[in-house]
Amino acid sequence: MKEMNKFIETFIQSSFFSFLLIFSLLIHPSTSAITSFLYAGCTQLKFTPGTPYESNVHSVLVSLVNSAATTNFNNFKISLPGSTPNDVVYGLFQCRGDLSNEDCHDCVVSAVSRLGTLCVDTYGGALQLDGCLVRYSNVSFLGVEDKTIVLKNCGPSIGYDSDSLTRRDAVLGYLTAGGQYFRVGGSGNVQGMVQCVQDLSMSECQDCVTEAIGRLKNECGTSRWGDMFLAKCYARYSERGFHSGSGNGDDMEKTLAIIIGLIAGMALIIVLLSAFNKLFEKKGGK
Repeated sequence: MKEMNKFIETFIQSSFFSFLLIFSLLIHPSTSAITSFLYAGCTQLKFTPGTPYESNVHSVLVSLVNSAATTNFNNFKISLPGSTPNDVVYGLFQCRGDLSNEDCHDCVVSAVSRLGTLCVDTYGGALQLDGCLVRYSNVSFLGVEDKTIVLKNCGPSIGYDSDSLTRRDAVLGYLTAGGQYFRVGGSGNVQGMVQCVQDLSMSECQDCVTEAIGRLKNECGTSRWGDMFLAKCYARYSERGFHSGSGNGDDMEKTLAIIIGLIAGMALIIVLLSAFNKLFEKKGGK
């Protein structure tokens, strides 16, 4: 009987710690969604390793990563001692407006790491992930409006679905109203999102967003979803919706369902083990 009691006690303890491990994994979802690659661009000109410019690039990227822990946007102009005017490096990062500081920092860390691999020793580079943008250059781009198309994606056509198209146009119309650097809207199962880089003025942001939405409607037509990224802003819509780093309501419901199932399964096993233990005790007492 002592062996059986010891087994039950050990099982309960190990199950409890296993449950805590699984629970911690479920409530801290993967950041793979926000670090999904969208586009990257590198200058053709390269600098010589070991020069002051390389030190300034490194300093800019470190500054971006450190700043991302406390804010979702920042820009820097770096010129370390010993640098010449030609060695100045400009850099910025911006995270999606619905991300937490933790998710923003994780996204920027991922972007800077990939940028160092994609744009080796280049004078400038830009990388857009789903959740953040990182950019640096030897030519100042800070505060400069730029409506160059850097990425266009259009989903499959939904045909002439008047309800979906009406909802899409209503969402994009709402987003065009602007007034914010980051704006989201939805109608039924259609959701939309726009964002400007915050080094633009609000009027420049509005101009950029209007341009992006106009191109998005013209280029993607009856597509189920569409992305239009300009150099300093973007507009997106989708029937699938967009997900923040912390997950959406459906993800949370699924997580809770899994947790409840785990609890119920553990409780059932413990009850069965206790019943077996009582049965053995009765047999042992005869």
